[in-house]
Amino acid sequence: MEAIFSSVALRDRQREVKDAARKDVVHITENGNGAFVFCSEEVFEQRLQRAADEAIYAERMAQAVREGREDVADGRTFSVEEGFAAIEARRAARA
Repeated sequence: MEAIFSSVALRDRQREVKDAARKDVVHITENGNGAFVFCSEEVFEQRLQRAADEAIYAERMAQAVREGREDVADGRTFSVEEGFAAIEARRAARA
């Protein structure tokens, strides 16, 4: 769980805030309301990479759905039995 500190903690408990920020994003509040987020560069880079990976995954899934819909619209479909038969044929070819 992400840590939450008051803005006063930045002054009074710097080491604790920094230690938490080395591990994950830290939320800083002012007057009980969210005001800032704080983290190490390493955590920031990890979050950016995770966001990029998730965006790539989402685009790949969206593309697969589009292609699947195009296949159905163009009549490029087969039954479940035909699909399993194709899988078994590929397995047999590898053995």
